[in-house]
Amino acid sequence: MHCLKRSSDLRNGIPFTLQLRSLSSPPPSTHETNVILHDFLSKPITNIIKPLLQSHALIITTGHSNSNIFLAAKLISSYSSFNKPHLSTQVFNSVNPKDTFLWNSIIKSHFSNGAYSQAFQMYLQMRRLSHALPNQFTLPMVAASCAELFALKDGRAAHVVALKHGLFQGNSAVGSSFVYMYSKCGQVVDASRVFDEMPVRDVVAWTALVIGYVQNGESEKGWDCFCEMRRSCRPNFRTVEGGLQACGIMGDMLKGGSLHGYAVRTGNDSSQFVQWSLLSMYSKHGTAEDAYLAFREMPSKDLISWTALIGAYARSDLIHECLELFWEMLALGVEPDGIIISCLVSCFGNAGLVSDCKAFHGVIIRRNFEFDRTVVGSFLSTYCKLGCLTLAEELFDMICERHVESWEIMVFWYSKLDLGVKCVELIREMRHLSMRPTACSLVSAICSLSQLMALRLGRSIHCYVIRSGMDENISITNSLLGMYARCGNLTIARKLFHMADRDIVTWNTLLSAYTNNGHYKESIELFDQMVHANLQPNKVTLLTVLAACSHVGVFDHGRRVHSFIKEIELISDLSVATALVNMYVKCGQLGVAREIFDSIAEKDVILWNVMISGYGNHGDAASALEVFLRMENSGVKPTEVSFLAVLLACAHAGLVAEGKYHFDRMRNNYSIVPTLKHYACMVDLLGRAGNLQEAESMVLSMTIPPDGGVWGALLGACQIHSDFQMGERIARRAIESDPENDGYYVILSNIYSSWGKWEEAKKVREMMKNRGVKKVAGWSAV
Repeated sequence: MHCLKRSSDLRNGIPFTLQLRSLSSPPPSTHETNVILHDFLSKPITNIIKPLLQSHALIITTGHSNSNIFLAAKLISSYSSFNKPHLSTQVFNSVNPKDTFLWNSIIKSHFSNGAYSQAFQMYLQMRRLSHALPNQFTLPMVAASCAELFALKDGRAAHVVALKHGLFQGNSAVGSSFVYMYSKCGQVVDASRVFDEMPVRDVVAWTALVIGYVQNGESEKGWDCFCEMRRSCRPNFRTVEGGLQACGIMGDMLKGGSLHGYAVRTGNDSSQFVQWSLLSMYSKHGTAEDAYLAFREMPSKDLISWTALIGAYARSDLIHECLELFWEMLALGVEPDGIIISCLVSCFGNAGLVSDCKAFHGVIIRRNFEFDRTVVGSFLSTYCKLGCLTLAEELFDMICERHVESWEIMVFWYSKLDLGVKCVELIREMRHLSMRPTACSLVSAICSLSQLMALRLGRSIHCYVIRSGMDENISITNSLLGMYARCGNLTIARKLFHMADRDIVTWNTLLSAYTNNGHYKESIELFDQMVHANLQPNKVTLLTVLAACSHVGVFDHGRRVHSFIKEIELISDLSVATALVNMYVKCGQLGVAREIFDSIAEKDVILWNVMISGYGNHGDAASALEVFLRMENSGVKPTEVSFLAVLLACAHAGLVAEGKYHFDRMRNNYSIVPTLKHYACMVDLLGRAGNLQEAESMVLSMTIPPDGGVWGALLGACQIHSDFQMGERIARRAIESDPENDGYYVILSNIYSSWGKWEEAKKVREMMKNRGVKKVAGWSAV
């Protein structure tokens, strides 16, 4: 015995020291042995491992370790319950022969301890090395192991074995496990097919299918399946959980509320899984009060449940309630993580509470709470959103380890706040530090350069994009296309368009580029190409092409777009309808425009203004005033654009009294301060009617300096009514106010010529020449 080592090496499944102890003790009698072994088999396993080891030692010393399958299975199960599947495996290996029962025991040992790969390997050994056949207890564990390993191919092979041996007949466990496996692997159609073919369906099978639908993004089918189940089987708490998840994803609080009532009636509301699902559903789609009631029903409240509740109040912008819950959570000893801190910081930003955000920042630092990249990002975004850019920059500079997310946030906000130079400088600094800017950062930088019209810097960014292999990113390509188009370089914009793997944004960007740069025909042709390529235009596409049709004034193109809008049922969209009305107005089709206008139930002020302007520009002042009156009666408040349209209509029709009436109402009833355009309309209206003195008085009493439009309207009226004295006086005042305007010199020269004062006309032309003012040549679109 002295040559034996004391070690923890395992022999026959038990520690060697216990083998020594068992050999040194007198062996028990046969009757005692049978009693001990009977107790071992019949009694439940205790939570102390020592009796198990002693029983194992007795089994070895009495010669039962190699042949008694029942004792071996009990040992395998016992070691598994102590999370020692490796000892279970040693016991299993010591027994021969091995039947299906023993194979199931070792597979279960690994499976119950989460060792799914080892459990599946044991199944493969059973198939290859043994004559034992898998049964209705084997395949559910194998299928579940494949599900956890996402081993779809192996799961299908196991499915074939189950079919071959007829294991689906008279047993729902096998079918349920394969429904679960296919659902877990994302093959919900196959899961549904297995379920339909099952001869016996119990609550487990129904639950597997309900949850499978929900987890694979088919919540409506999951809910329908739950409702169908209730006709033949009573749901358990896991089924109810799946139904609540479906309601939460669909946002259907009516169904969710009824299911909540069902859970209460059936007692399933006591399940922690159901309670969590209720809290999740109410926190996302219910009121904050509903979420609070669901939260209070939970006996055990962890950090996740606190986060869900505070998130519910945060979505309702109830910042003070959020803080109260946060302090209550701290008082109960629950430490916050980065997610819940970020949620509160975002609340401060949404509520515009700068001081409170700073104070909370101080609390986080003083209490040494988690300050991870999520929290840093939230503070950076919130400070920028609140206009505290200096604080955000100070925090950014203080970060010891700047993650790429922090850089991305600062680049984004510099771009959003029109600080393009800083945005580009930050990108340069990232590259200097050998950091790779993200696609989002590059998009922000390109947008900033586009606003700055900095084409040269934009090209350098473009070169970097190509060198870094990011030129296939469609978001970056779309930004570059927009930048070149904004800078007027449509040639490169077109090349990028044809080289790109285009999406709807790519098409819209080039469409906008053509329209904004006056290439209306090309914009319409590109829209036709898009339709012929079977691409579905969205609202942005339609608004852009309608704007192009409006500028061209070609009725046929606009009518084609209108037909397409009807096909995709976007005619009720207010912005699309407004664009259509504007297009028909510009094309002179006032009748069609009015039909569309009248068909819109809820009109905003923009649509009213378009219709009023349309009538006014086409000389139908009566209809313009009628629509304006309807707008006021409908409760929509007129804007300065509304009154400008009315005044233009009155000016075109010579309605002096109506024009003066609405001009006074604009100032007195709506407190709208007249702009230069309003004054120009009134001067034009009064001047055309021959009220030159009143027009001049209005110009001289203006609170803002008159511009060329105002002086031009008054001078034009003087010419129409041949009031050369006033014309001379007004022209000289106009020249004094704007000596670079060639039109004033021309009008004054024409007045002198009409008067026969040729010397004075010559002097005006010489004055114009001496001052370097050149007459702009006229042009015609014909």
